[in-house]
Amino acid sequence: MGQPMIAPSMAQAEDGPVIVTAVLEDKALRHTRRHRHARGQLLGASHGLLSVQAMDHLWVVPATHAVWIPPQVPHGLQSHGPFSGWSVYVSGKACATLPQAPRVFEVSGLLREAVARAASWAAGDLSDAQQRLAGVMLDEIAITPAALLGLPMPKDARLLKIAHALAAQPEAHRGLQAWADWAGIAPRTLSRRFVAETGFTFTAWRQRARLLNALEQLAAGQAVTTVALASGYDNVSGFIATFRRVFGVTPGQYRRSR
Repeated sequence: MGQPMIAPSMAQAEDGPVIVTAVLEDKALRHTRRHRHARGQLLGASHGLLSVQAMDHLWVVPATHAVWIPPQVPHGLQSHGPFSGWSVYVSGKACATLPQAPRVFEVSGLLREAVARAASWAAGDLSDAQQRLAGVMLDEIAITPAALLGLPMPKDARLLKIAHALAAQPEAHRGLQAWADWAGIAPRTLSRRFVAETGFTFTAWRQRARLLNALEQLAAGQAVTTVALASGYDNVSGFIATFRRVFGVTPGQYRRSR
């Protein structure tokens, strides 16, 4: 589970400083069950990779990005490797002008330096200078565009059953007809509702699930060939080409950058 990054009473407090910032390094994996709190939370990794579930989305968050979670949104996380990360908890009142749905975005150099500065502040009310820097951090959360690192989950119980199985078994080669039979749904209905509920075709959603799973394995130090086969690809070159098209770098380049 791991220790809370701030006292639960502070995370649930409606009053207090506009932001509370914390950093944590833990040699163990971090796994936090789904929970919610009154403050909004900006969560990022200093090194490695996080998987974050919030509402009906699953995000894979590399150290270059962070996930924004509005107040009272149920969420949970898991680190892939020892946890080294940071969080900014934002008062509910200040969240009124921030995104009202969870999102992942790339962390700017300005925001990263501001978080590092805020993490050194003593507990208690903020000075005028600290209030101004907190305002800059809120502006960065508000204006930075979302990144495409999420996996929307369907709501239909039969489709959700398939989605969870695909995410857990990315190497499975079962076709659409077989998945439909397994879940007790007509293939045409499966295809139509997958698009309606996730915005992706069944095939595109499965490919995205495989690539996000590949990010997790690469961050854990697995070899590219091992990751390609475990992600359901028959050959490494096809995996590398797809990975580069989606993320802009090869799997090897991504693995070295972590």
